Amino acid sequence: MTFELALWYEPEPISREEARDFYQKAELPPETSRKLAAALPGATVDGAFVIAPDELTDEVGNAAFVFAREHDLVCYDPQRHLIHNREPLGAYRDVQLHTGNGMVVHDPDLNLVNDVLETLSAQNPFMALVVYGHHFVQVSPGYEVDFKESGVIRTTTTPDQAAVRRIVLLYLVGDRSFLDTHEWTVRG
Repeated sequence: MTFELALWYEPEPISREEARDFYQKAELPPETSRKLAAALPGATVDGAFVIAPDELTDEVGNAAFVFAREHDLVCYDPQRHLIHNREPLGAYRDVQLHTGNGMVVHDPDLNLVNDVLETLSAQNPFMALVVYGHHFVQVSPGYEVDFKESGVIRTTTTPDQAAVRRIVLLYLVGDRSFLDTHEWTVRG
């Protein structure tokens, strides 16, 4: 089995639906395609398309997201139906998005984070946004939210996906007002 990604230039952020409709027509200049191939050992690069064996999904996918960010490209993952745009970004330039199904994205755009929240399931049991050495927020299905900062872990649970989305997006833009809008249990 294999997985596929597509990378291309878009002047503005696009939705997952727009990416799904466009990605098969994606194109990259030959020089960019050659650079992409050099950055992704173990993968086959055919123009704007990256194809790799399933056992390299995480390694190649994460490297492709980094390449896209460094070269001002979008990166679409048709299996996960997720688009990684160049913007809008949050307040933390060194934040990493980690998912329970192995995806790691450095400096994820806010729309990608929002879309990943919708994929929480038994196959993707968590989403974490981490600024190593400083703080993190993690969300699990059932909407248990953990927030750690200054060595203190706070936990809350809400059945409301919109409330979780607000917590995560406020966290990403550096706004801690979400701590006042929910009842949190302090651990550790």
